[in-house]
Amino acid sequence: MNVLVVDDSRAMRMIVIRTLRQAGFDGLDISEATNGREAFDAIQADRPDLVLSDWNMPEMTGIELLQALRRAGIDVPFGFVTSEGSDEMRGLASQSGALFLIAKPFNADSMRDCLSPVLGAGSRS
Repeated sequence: MNVLVVDDSRAMRMIVIRTLRQAGFDGLDISEATNGREAFDAIQADRPDLVLSDWNMPEMTGIELLQALRRAGIDVPFGFVTSEGSDEMRGLASQSGALFLIAKPFNADSMRDCLSPVLGAGSRS
């Protein structure tokens, strides 16, 4: 299963990847993007099984990325891992097609609880 981790902070991308492994998702093929625009191009080229994106990034934010994907007819499973967790943002994320929003700080248990239904569904062929 291929997962794309999108965050402008290299340190946060490493934390997300480490936490995925600690949560038991160590068999994933993980790629990275540093902003929404880079992620959009990577998603078009590689069609990952899941995108984990930050909300606030330069060039194209996570919500702009999600909305651009949906406008382009790309229905890749998408979730946010972000410090933004207000009810308004959760509502906008859900309305835009996100499956979940994991608020920072997070740990292996919260990541496992949130991602098991998504990753447990199996990968697309």
